[in-house]
Amino acid sequence: MSKGKVKLLFIENDAKRRAAYKKRKKGLLNKVSELTTLCGINACTIIYSKFDSEPDVWPSTLAAQQVISQFKHLPEMMKERKMLNQEAYLRERITKLKEQLNKQLSENHEKDLVELMFKCLLIDKRELDKLSSTDLDDLEEKIEKKMMGINSRLNGDAKKKVILDIDEAQSNPAPP
Repeated sequence: MSKGKVKLLFIENDAKRRAAYKKRKKGLLNKVSELTTLCGINACTIIYSKFDSEPDVWPSTLAAQQVISQFKHLPEMMKERKMLNQEAYLRERITKLKEQLNKQLSENHEKDLVELMFKCLLIDKRELDKLSSTDLDDLEEKIEKKMMGINSRLNGDAKKKVILDIDEAQSNPAPP
C-alpha cells in the first residue's frame, strides 16, 4: 500500500537517511536490471555514497566500463541527441505548453463562434451589430463550414437512400 506522495527533502536523521539510501539504491538497481532485461539494452549504474567506502557499480565494473566505452565512441551528435540540461528541458516544456495554449485558445474561439451563431439565429440578431469585421468574417466562415457539413450529410443520406432502394428492388423482384 502506498504511503502517498513523499516530500523530496534532505533527511536530517542519519539512521533514517542511511535506511532510505539502501532501500532506494536497491530499487534503482532493480529498475536498471529490469530495463536491460525487458528492453535488451546495455546500461550501467555507478553510485558514489558516503555510506560506502567503494562506489557501487552495476552489473560489474568490467560491464560498466564497456558501456561507458561504447558511449564515448559514439559521434558527438549521437551522444547529445537526447541529452537535455535543465535550460533545454524548460525551453522544450515552454514550447509544448505554448502549443497547448494556442490549441485551447483556438478551440475556445470556435466554441464562442458556434455560441454566437446560435444566439443570433435563435435569440437576437442585433448581436451581429456589436461584432468587429474580423469576428464577422470568422462567423461567416464558421456558418459556411456548418452549411457544407449539413449539405454533405444530406447528400450522403440521399445517396444511401437511392442505394438502399436499388438493393431492395434487386432483392425483391417484381412478380411477372
